[in-house]
Amino acid sequence: MKPVEFWKMSGSGNDFILIDNRDGGVPEGEMGRLVERACRRRESVGADGVIFVVESARYDFGWRFFNADGGEVEMCGNGGRCVSRFAFLKGIAGPEMTFETLAGPISARVDGRVVKVLMPNPGTAQLDVDLEFRKGWRSCDFINTGVPHVVVHVEDLQSHPVREEGSLIRFHERFSPEGTNANFVTRTGPRSLVVRTYERGVEDETLACGTGAIASALVSSMRGMVDSPVRVKTWGGEELIIYFQREDHSFSEVWLEGNTSIIYEGRLHREAL
Repeated sequence: MKPVEFWKMSGSGNDFILIDNRDGGVPEGEMGRLVERACRRRESVGADGVIFVVESARYDFGWRFFNADGGEVEMCGNGGRCVSRFAFLKGIAGPEMTFETLAGPISARVDGRVVKVLMPNPGTAQLDVDLEFRKGWRSCDFINTGVPHVVVHVEDLQSHPVREEGSLIRFHERFSPEGTNANFVTRTGPRSLVVRTYERGVEDETLACGTGAIASALVSSMRGMVDSPVRVKTWGGEELIIYFQREDHSFSEVWLEGNTSIIYEGRLHREAL
């Protein structure tokens, strides 16, 4: 494999490697291995995931999204915002675009560093999920916002054992075999939350998670805690804004908005893999 050109980008604390693979330079069978090796921190580029931009017959482009463990997943909100800005700056799409994902088509708007994406309509929230409550839990709920998320409202988010409990939830038999992401949430106002997320595939707490922020906002709305738009402060200190419409237990017009950052451009050599 020849050296692969890439961009490193961050979406509110989630960092990604982005590769324009419309020419098929990285064969499909090599994608998972490349991702697993390139996402190693200190030994390679390091990232929460890798995004391959590919051709689409129906939309501006398609993507293949892989978590750091080399597993392909349906959707990533912050990754969707990064790939939208990447596609606009590379001339692949205009400032308003639609791209193809395993979760369905995603529309996006790019305005400088700020990117807003229209997410797939989520599944119905399942309140009061039957998991063994732990110290500091106030509620435990579940919703799929393109990928599965458990949302736990807690008393003291600052000191909560997110990594330990997040791993237990992620691998809980109730969510097997695919597993789930786990979010720990505290309400800070009628339209504001603070969220910490343990992400499957990364197998650790991340500084931000777009679909997790959405899940936390929607579940909190179901519980009467917040109204749209909801400002979600991530553990990395960035802010995401979640817009949505709710009718009883159903949600529509779910938008995720926040800043993106270009970190650097480079060429990935085989030695890094």
